[in-house]
Amino acid sequence: MTDSDPEFTARVRTALEREVRGIRTETGDLWCQLQHRRLAERVKALAAAWHLTGDSGLLTPAAQLTGLLRERQNPGGLFRGGDNVDSPPDSAFSVNDLADAARLLREADDQSAQRLADRLVHLLDTMTPALVKGGVHTPNHRWELSAALARLHRLAPRPEIAARVGQWLAEGIDIEDGLYSERSANYAAAVSNPSLLVIADVFDRPDLLDAVEANLTATLDLLMPDGTVETVLSRRQDQTRRVPLREYLIPLRALAILRDRGDLAWAAGIALEQGVPAPANAVVMPLVNRRLPAPVAPAVPRQRLFAAAGTLVAHGPDSTAVVFGGSDYPRHRRIRSGLANSPTLLRLHAGATVLESVRLSRTFFGLGPFRAETLTLSPDTPADEAGPVVTLTETVSAAYYQPLPGDGTGRYALTDDGRFSAAMDFARRPRDEVSLTTRVRVALPQAGSHRCLSAAETAVEASSVLRSVPRVDLTVDIDGAAVDWALELAFRPGGTMTGARAIGGCRWHLESGTATYGGLHVTVVEASETASESDPGYHPGEDYAFLGGTDAADGVLLYVTGKAPSRLRLSITAPVV
Repeated sequence: MTDSDPEFTARVRTALEREVRGIRTETGDLWCQLQHRRLAERVKALAAAWHLTGDSGLLTPAAQLTGLLRERQNPGGLFRGGDNVDSPPDSAFSVNDLADAARLLREADDQSAQRLADRLVHLLDTMTPALVKGGVHTPNHRWELSAALARLHRLAPRPEIAARVGQWLAEGIDIEDGLYSERSANYAAAVSNPSLLVIADVFDRPDLLDAVEANLTATLDLLMPDGTVETVLSRRQDQTRRVPLREYLIPLRALAILRDRGDLAWAAGIALEQGVPAPANAVVMPLVNRRLPAPVAPAVPRQRLFAAAGTLVAHGPDSTAVVFGGSDYPRHRRIRSGLANSPTLLRLHAGATVLESVRLSRTFFGLGPFRAETLTLSPDTPADEAGPVVTLTETVSAAYYQPLPGDGTGRYALTDDGRFSAAMDFARRPRDEVSLTTRVRVALPQAGSHRCLSAAETAVEASSVLRSVPRVDLTVDIDGAAVDWALELAFRPGGTMTGARAIGGCRWHLESGTATYGGLHVTVVEASETASESDPGYHPGEDYAFLGGTDAADGVLLYVTGKAPSRLRLSITAPVV
């Protein structure tokens, strides 16, 4: 291919060779302990390596793995293994890999490869009826299952397969403002985007590429300076961890080429430097091995509001800030898989220093930390004035209940109060409400915060030059009941804390003045006149405490405390050096 990308293909080969060397050192005993998805991944990797090298020695372990997969089939054809019993979507993950392997093996005139391909196709045929009629659990499962059906249709076209994929697609793609409904970087990268690419190719649906492109465009705005994709807004397991951009490598390259997007090519370059995950995916999709358009970095400064997800991302020349007010907790009043639960309201990257999480904890009926009900963004302002201002608000309440007319039995319906359950028939009782209203105002750095020093200025001592600095101003107003609160700032490890009082472990208390960690200064501008009576710390709320769990942040923890009703004003600055 004359327009192939030699650097990319070389890295794919190197990564695939490394993966195959690992597979060849494994024993049959290990394979017997692996679930079907891990076995299918190995079959695909071996088939891809055979496709590139013609090494017939790779076909023997691939055949052995195929035999083990056959042993893992339930009577209905689906694979067994894992918590999801007789699961069409879980089996679909393996079918996608096995169908790719069969396609690669069928492309060459090699009898041994053809025999293995026939075995794989037979295995896949026994699974097809269950996949055609099977259901799903989660939004991304629809596209993983449809992608598996698309690959089966590509191997052997059948009208019932096309019709079933059409049923799933008729629901519409669950995307808004570039985010799939699960708002998960992990599932966008690993499931939704690659699945829609395959479905679009097999069934000639270029409109599906629009959804992938929209998500990748959103991903550019969610890309942090450390090369990870922001996950605080996620509704899935990745909301508590960082997802590296490399997971998006194949979709980024595909859309950069198909849509001639220099910015996606730029991101693909960053992803490639992080490594090539699942290199076999590049072998089965020749498109991504072509040369990319010239890379074009996104403009800075820029900001993007993901309104439905309650998230603002502001990229400046010296810092990147994320303000989050999109938790599902205020509406659902429960911590649940599939909901955005994070109480993190601010994240800030400033050079090598990362403020991972700012949270507001309070001792109020075990209702847990502040999670905003609303997020509003002030109107845009000129670059030479103040930057964007985000306001987060929340009102929580609890009740004391009055007597009901008694019948002497002492028995009442077991009902839920919203915090706990009891045989009190809460809904019928008069209530005395106790409320707490919190308003958090986050003023982000102005767009033109950084300026270059002139030659004359550089000749002057640094202490005498007033330079602009990235600055975040945080104002917290808490009204209502008199309760203790603690603002927690969690820093990524790697710096030294000064100016605050050590309170044990990696925990510090700032009562007044300025604390410095790495390149960030945290200054108390205004604080509560009434001191907290509680030790500085984070309270996860009854949803976690009842189960003996927590969602507490890790890292180096700095606390500012007080008692409501009160106001706290902080400035967080990162001097330009």
